[in-house]
Amino acid sequence: MKTYIYEGGFGIVAKSGVGSAIKHQKNMLKQADIEEAKSWKEADIVHINTVFPDSVLAACLAKMQGKKVVYYGHSTMEDFRNSFIGSNRFAPLFKKWICFCYGLGDIVITPTEYSKGLLKSYGIQKKIYAVSNGVDTEFFQSRNKEKEKQEIHEKYKIPMNRKVVVSAGHLIQRKGILDFLKLAKMMPETTFIWFGGGNDSLVTQEVKEAVKKKSENVIFAGYVEAEELRNAYCGADAFAFFSYEETEGIVVLEALACEVPVVLRDIPVYKGWIQDQMQAYKVHNLEEYKHNLMHIFKKEQEELKRNARELAEQRSIRSAGERLKVVYRLSGVNEEKRQRNSSLRWKKILFQLMD
Repeated sequence: MKTYIYEGGFGIVAKSGVGSAIKHQKNMLKQADIEEAKSWKEADIVHINTVFPDSVLAACLAKMQGKKVVYYGHSTMEDFRNSFIGSNRFAPLFKKWICFCYGLGDIVITPTEYSKGLLKSYGIQKKIYAVSNGVDTEFFQSRNKEKEKQEIHEKYKIPMNRKVVVSAGHLIQRKGILDFLKLAKMMPETTFIWFGGGNDSLVTQEVKEAVKKKSENVIFAGYVEAEELRNAYCGADAFAFFSYEETEGIVVLEALACEVPVVLRDIPVYKGWIQDQMQAYKVHNLEEYKHNLMHIFKKEQEELKRNARELAEQRSIRSAGERLKVVYRLSGVNEEKRQRNSSLRWKKILFQLMD
């Protein structure tokens, strides 16, 4: 059986978590000895990761040709909210749309038990499995902590005696950019660096105004390549993640793998797999962010960092690939017999969409 990873719309999501997940899936297939189809024609299974109109057409076409469709549920109504201009208004419509999209899959895969629960609550009548997006633990690890620390200080012209806190994500309210800026003002002796950006035309006015008024100890590094981001994780004194809603949080996995002390908001997605003060510090407000960062600056966090690395290994791309192989077997999508007869139901859906 050969699996084809559909990349329609990849250019739009390349710099997002979905883009990273698509890249990770290719690695998962390799790690788990699942053969990747190089063309649509030779595929038996099709992975679809986005909810754009072309992805719907691709899912319908795959069904008509007797291929199995694995639809990845990266998006939820909850993480659509507070993302860009008008997102809250359109959130209920988005929920209906993703339910339709995910319903086109033979099975649905989503990164965590939390996001699985959300999708089930929507009434999606498909088998839903939780499989981590994974993290490349061979890549995301320190090569030389002292060198990496020196590099981040030199690159961003930060005095060596200043502490550095990094964060990453799109410049949207859901990711906690406003709290990041507020915390920076509360800790003027610390340098805060935000990696990532977004489409300026979609950023809310509130976020634009807050960014303009940032304090002097804030640096916006923009989107950087993976190697530079890895070195920043490893060279920083802490990684602080302010997101209010996630389906997993790939950057959190990357930071854990790099053994930088992590402080994150105590939100439902982390329940059951990230334990407070074991692999990371889970907090509820800015005072707690500040308190825990100051604690990290004053005390070595060797046990926390070891635990973080162990957790990242449990969600490595290799582990996720093995889990994917099990899901294939449990769900029957890898059955040898291919059903080549076109389904009238799928033809009807396709014709309706094209009408």
